[in-house]
Amino acid sequence: MSHTSLYFKSYVKSGSYSARGAVKASRVHAVPDAAPAHGALSSAAPSSSTSACTSNYSRRISTVCRGVNRRMVQWLRERQGGNSAGSHRFALQAVAAPERASVSMKTVNVDLGDRSYPIYIGTGLLDHGELLRKHIPGKRVLIVTNETIAPIYLERCRKALLEGGQLQVDDVILPDGEEYKSIDVLEKVWDKALECRMDRGTTFLALGGGVVGDMTGFAAACYQRGVHFVQIPTTVMAQVDSSVGGKTGVNHPLGKNMIGAFYQPRVVLVDTDTLATLPDRELASGISEVIKYGLIRDAPFFEWMEANMERLLDRDPEAIAYAVERSCINKAEVVAADERESSEGVRATLNLGHTFGHAIETGTGYGVWLHGEAVAAGTVMAADLSYRLGWIDKTLYDRIVALLARARLPILPPPSMTADQFRSLMAVDKKVLAGKLRLILLRGPLGNCVVTGDFDPAKLDETLNHFCSFGSRE
Repeated sequence: MSHTSLYFKSYVKSGSYSARGAVKASRVHAVPDAAPAHGALSSAAPSSSTSACTSNYSRRISTVCRGVNRRMVQWLRERQGGNSAGSHRFALQAVAAPERASVSMKTVNVDLGDRSYPIYIGTGLLDHGELLRKHIPGKRVLIVTNETIAPIYLERCRKALLEGGQLQVDDVILPDGEEYKSIDVLEKVWDKALECRMDRGTTFLALGGGVVGDMTGFAAACYQRGVHFVQIPTTVMAQVDSSVGGKTGVNHPLGKNMIGAFYQPRVVLVDTDTLATLPDRELASGISEVIKYGLIRDAPFFEWMEANMERLLDRDPEAIAYAVERSCINKAEVVAADERESSEGVRATLNLGHTFGHAIETGTGYGVWLHGEAVAAGTVMAADLSYRLGWIDKTLYDRIVALLARARLPILPPPSMTADQFRSLMAVDKKVLAGKLRLILLRGPLGNCVVTGDFDPAKLDETLNHFCSFGSRE
């Protein structure tokens, strides 16, 4: 087994952080009254519902908790060898944070050499056009947004760009929803750019959630073999995950995100005020990715979420700002270490729960389940497999299920999914290597995970049969 050493340094100055690496959905899902223990999932009978909710889970729980915040976190990166060939184990420890920190603009830098870029995080940033304009080298900007975001933020964004009178701004408005994340819809961006005779000095600006960001980045990577690219994410999912790191692309009927490119933005501007207009379901979906960081590499962050989940769901500005910033720090470190998700690298760990989750999205039809909802159910399935393998204890499994349930996320896959369907769809996952399925699984204490194909396939069958048995009981 080959080894890749990873080292991290933190640079904190004037509110900025730099991580350097040496190497429209139609379905609503409710959650149970309480998070079940591992064995309780199989014994709890599904309940029927007459509401608009199509899942068979019961009412949501609500507990008021208080917690701590922090000013800045310093990281210690430690590489630990796996116990078997093909396994790669990663651990991260973070320093506890002070109780409170002021909510102001923070900067997290993604260190990629001459392609490095800042992530600006704060309130009201959409009105500060200078933050964007200094990262736009040409004179033409094409704003790419969707039908939901355009009436709310398009004119504000245009006004911010036009201040100073040096830019010419055009826009293209796409339909909203994961089901429109396709080459056919993407061509509308290229059509607009060609109609406006935009050249290679043009900047494509993504204004919206993860679908808009992924599609705009892929369009920018391909148009005239590469034009400039800027991200203004307006959902939790995009702010904490998809806008950072340069993964762009579209879906294929046979697999999610199978057509795309690595293409980094020049800047990411995160205005947390945009979350005020985000539907509750989209908010919860994004929190799924926030929880992921705590599970795979940042145990203190997971513990903070256990104490502050209701503050996040209530959109407490300080809690939101802290969660977005710390998520971006985690993502920036991983991207700096392993930009293109090498087979031996750390970036694959960001896909905890995604192999199961992508199967759910593909199997149910893109847009029926939100991405974060599918990842939440997939995370529970990955934790279940980890528990069956003896790699985590039952207490950690129960904590994972409990936090996802409190976040108002599904903890079971859709009842329509069969074990055979999961196996077929997971076989075309991007992490399959030389025909062998690799998964991101939890191993050891909270904050540790492995990327491995060396697990007992019989245990995977047990997990799939266990979770898919709920649908067969209906």
